[in-house]
Amino acid sequence: MQILGLDIGGTGIKAAPVDCSTGKLLADVERRDTPQPATPEAVLEVAQELVEYFAWQGPIGCGFPAVVQRGIVRTASNIDQRWLHCDVAARFSQHFDRQVTVINDADAAGLAEITFGAGREVMGTLLMLTLGTGIGTALFHDHDLLPNLELGQISVRGKPGHEWAAASVREDQNQSWEQWAQGVELFLQTIEVMLWPDLIILGGGVSKDADQFLDRIRIRAKLVPARLTNDAGIIGAALFAAQTSPE
Repeated sequence: MQILGLDIGGTGIKAAPVDCSTGKLLADVERRDTPQPATPEAVLEVAQELVEYFAWQGPIGCGFPAVVQRGIVRTASNIDQRWLHCDVAARFSQHFDRQVTVINDADAAGLAEITFGAGREVMGTLLMLTLGTGIGTALFHDHDLLPNLELGQISVRGKPGHEWAAASVREDQNQSWEQWAQGVELFLQTIEVMLWPDLIILGGGVSKDADQFLDRIRIRAKLVPARLTNDAGIIGAALFAAQTSPE
């Protein structure tokens, strides 16, 4: 099954068609900046550009940077507040006049990694983190997803975890890889006390630079970079659409 994967993030919106039987991208990823403010109308306009770029007529899967509960947006940390309580799945489906399936963006990335990536052969408790503008988290036990886990908001030494470990922190504060890795380590150590994961997968754009910081982090769980790097969100969004399709 071929589905267009859309990955909506705080700073960028990306898309590519995906072969859901293999997890392979069928074309190069196309990216646009996330509009500011990221209102529903502005985000839909950019999504429309990407759908038209690929001349896509088939189903669409979308990863969205918020808690998405039965299609309804429940949080808006990295998206405009006007998305709150919006039925994002219905809004996208109506706009494109076809079924659009929506899943939390970190859950999408985790789904891709347990199906085609670093978590494929790992059972037990697996945690996927996407380090970007904020922190997305996805938790699996024996490959079953516990959706909409927002661990980036947990308190670490008096401030939200994403203020220690998001990739944007390193850029905004001009930190070295070593300085930033210390914040990531502190965040992960806090999570370990709560969840005792067997494996933690680090994704997001920084995953391609894993050799710069991964060896500097000391935690109990096995820690690996996302095998699908920053394409995991696109692949997982398409895969979720394929898995929930009525066909």
